[in-house]
Amino acid sequence: MGQLVAIMSMSVDGYVADPDDGVAEVFDWYFGSGDVEIHTGGSDPMTFRVSEASAEHIRGLTSGLGAVLTGRRTFEVAQGWGGNHAWGPAFVLTHHVPAGWPRPDSTVHFVTDGLESAVAQAKAAAGEKSVGVHGADTIQQCLNAGLLDEISVDVAAVLLGSGVRLFDHLVGTPSILGNPTVSHGVGVTHLRYPVRTA
Repeated sequence: MGQLVAIMSMSVDGYVADPDDGVAEVFDWYFGSGDVEIHTGGSDPMTFRVSEASAEHIRGLTSGLGAVLTGRRTFEVAQGWGGNHAWGPAFVLTHHVPAGWPRPDSTVHFVTDGLESAVAQAKAAAGEKSVGVHGADTIQQCLNAGLLDEISVDVAAVLLGSGVRLFDHLVGTPSILGNPTVSHGVGVTHLRYPVRTA
């Protein structure tokens, strides 16, 4: 089976969203940092316009994904990705299935029986590919449970000052990560760290 890879864009001071869950500032680099177009696919497709270095990073990362694992908050902010996430089946960790879901022809699944079950279902769906993990809280839960294999973080050239932190509420810290691979985009630095197991 593939790995569990945290994938987030964040500000230099460690925030993935502003206090109102807005992500425009940390996602700006996706839409105007270059001339290379990347089409995301899925039910709610987007077109990114990024530098060649960022395009290479995005293609290399997303081509290895077969499913996504996320929390309810990210699902709500993303409006359910129109029912089909661009990276494959999406598994949403939640206490309750939201009204109106599941939907016909949707690849969004809701897991109400805990993190380990959500990880197992996402990995089974991904097969040999990796599972991309979205959302600060879900990433923190995976880190705390020792389930995460890699952290891929896109550090946008912005300081937010407050909001939702990516690495709050961690246990077992300090935690030493492996050596990163680094790619320099325009207005963003792409970092991929292996997570060392104890």
